[in-house]
Amino acid sequence: MKHLVYNYVNWTVRSFATVIAVLSAFVIIGCSEDKEPDTQTFLIRTLRGHTSGVWSVAFSPDGKTIASASTDETIGLWDASSGRLIRTLRGHTRSGPVYSVAFSPDGKTIASGGGWTIRLWDASNGWPLRTLTGHTDDVLSVAFSPDGKTIASASGSAIGGDVRDKTVRLWDASNGNHLRTLEGHTDDVLSVAFSPDGKTIASTSYDETIRLWDASSGNHLRTLEGHTDPVESVTFSPDGKTIASGGWDETIRLWDASNGNHLRTLSGHTGSVNSVAFSPDGKTIASASGSYDYTVRLWDASSGRLIRTLEGHTKNVESVAFSPDGKTIASGGWDETIRLWDVAR
Repeated sequence: MKHLVYNYVNWTVRSFATVIAVLSAFVIIGCSEDKEPDTQTFLIRTLRGHTSGVWSVAFSPDGKTIASASTDETIGLWDASSGRLIRTLRGHTRSGPVYSVAFSPDGKTIASGGGWTIRLWDASNGWPLRTLTGHTDDVLSVAFSPDGKTIASASGSAIGGDVRDKTVRLWDASNGNHLRTLEGHTDDVLSVAFSPDGKTIASTSYDETIRLWDASSGNHLRTLEGHTDPVESVTFSPDGKTIASGGWDETIRLWDASNGNHLRTLSGHTGSVNSVAFSPDGKTIASASGSYDYTVRLWDASSGRLIRTLEGHTKNVESVAFSPDGKTIASGGWDETIRLWDVAR
């Protein structure tokens, strides 16, 4: 009997030791592999407070505040360090979603686009400063010139149907006066951006093109063609040499800003590319996607190589922005959240 018990115990101990050895080997082998960390390890925090989808996010120039624009007709201001909601700006009420938000270069003013208007706010206390009127359809994008003296806005119909306004308009940021209207797109204008030197404006449209304009005269410079669906977003690299555009054809396209030549196409998203942004050093491009993709992707700007995919949003991701130090990305989506990601690693 003792022999049987001894054999059973000895077999059990040896079996247990074997299992431990196998598991240890598996762990060692698994740890020795150079695996991409789980995407959640890059998620810093999720900001919640909007009651409907988030269309646009922007960092203040000092990186301390994040602004978000939402379908709930508000702009949220958040502490970038803690994620705390500082205040909510209301004024676009009854005019529909707020589609775009931007800080002035000195960080003192916030511009928001929603309904048929652009509204300017004091960034320090949230007080409304003025309302810019003139567009005859939804204002879908706003941008400040690098010197802060001019605001560009893009307009079109956000819900489809007849397009009443297919223009980019320029405004005096100090007094809200309309300066000029840039006409040429044949459909909704979806996005607008200034070059870093402030001399050129890029706009994108449902007409599947990017147009470049002289910011001083408003003259059309050239049209960039290549996307096969509406072009949702456009941005310049920090050195002004490259333009990145994102479209419903699920691609990011890079262009030579000096001559409009197509440089390369970045493919990998499985849904529309709704937003593109360069890192402050120009080495990385971030893109945001919808149509059941729901990801933010990071790309090497020089080679076009996919660096990383950030997953977490549960609906369309509509906007992406780098912090001024390039260490954090903010993304906003239809799941009513803003997510902050650590991209310094």
